[in-house]
Amino acid sequence: MSTPRPRIRLDRSEISKGDVIEVKTLISHTMESGQRRDGDGNVIPRRIINTFKCEFEGQVVFSCDIEPAVSANPYFQFHVKPDRSGTLTFTWIDDDGTVITAQEQITVN
Repeated sequence: MSTPRPRIRLDRSEISKGDVIEVKTLISHTMESGQRRDGDGNVIPRRIINTFKCEFEGQVVFSCDIEPAVSANPYFQFHVKPDRSGTLTFTWIDDDGTVITAQEQITVN
């Protein structure tokens, strides 16, 4: 399996105080359910992103647990209302313990 690749899109990275920004995330990940078999009849182990969270300067602003029925390449869209400039940190955790992170800067004028 290739290395999961996160993609983040903010509708803007510079905002005025009190503004809300739209955040879109997508991570390239095959999301194996653990119910399929390979060509030799062996069960392919389950491997899904099971947790996603977004933090702004250490404070969680969005999080969710992901169930096996989710499709490959999970996509999330949510809104954040930052009160100061800072960093959004995105974290995806896989069944095997792999942690994938990405960051985006926000400037509040």
